[in-house]
Amino acid sequence: MRNRYNLKTEVSLALLPTLTMAGVLFLLEAYSKQHLLFASLASSAFLIYIDPQHPTNSIYTLVMAQVSAALIGAGVLKLVGPGYTSAILAMVLAIVFMVLVGVMHPPAVSTALTFAFSTGKTLPLFMIALGLLVILVVLQKVSVWLINRNVPANPISKL
Repeated sequence: MRNRYNLKTEVSLALLPTLTMAGVLFLLEAYSKQHLLFASLASSAFLIYIDPQHPTNSIYTLVMAQVSAALIGAGVLKLVGPGYTSAILAMVLAIVFMVLVGVMHPPAVSTALTFAFSTGKTLPLFMIALGLLVILVVLQKVSVWLINRNVPANPISKL
């Protein structure tokens, strides 16, 4: 269970992921029409807000899981073609990869599905958006560190 803070602090922590995803969506609108592609990154952003210190939200885990899922989904799409067979295969392969390598990041399963269904050239744009999420992880960790430095020993447990 993570520490809960007062409402002002919680809103401040939630603001970074929200602004990051707004920026990602703006970038997406400017360069592509693949809106569904970024649903998993929005889920990642929310997990980072919930607990930026959790191993699931480490930069290594986030990048390894999301990049591998995107590549698996794109690879299965090339081999099998778009459709449910590709989606199921990509989902299973992404889960197996994350478990074997020890980089469990649940939103990456959606990334594999999205790339397996997708027919657009979205991998480069996805990688840019993922880079923005890596910056978000760093900002959230710094924010939590700064907040915890200035919070009494027993943070507020309820809002």
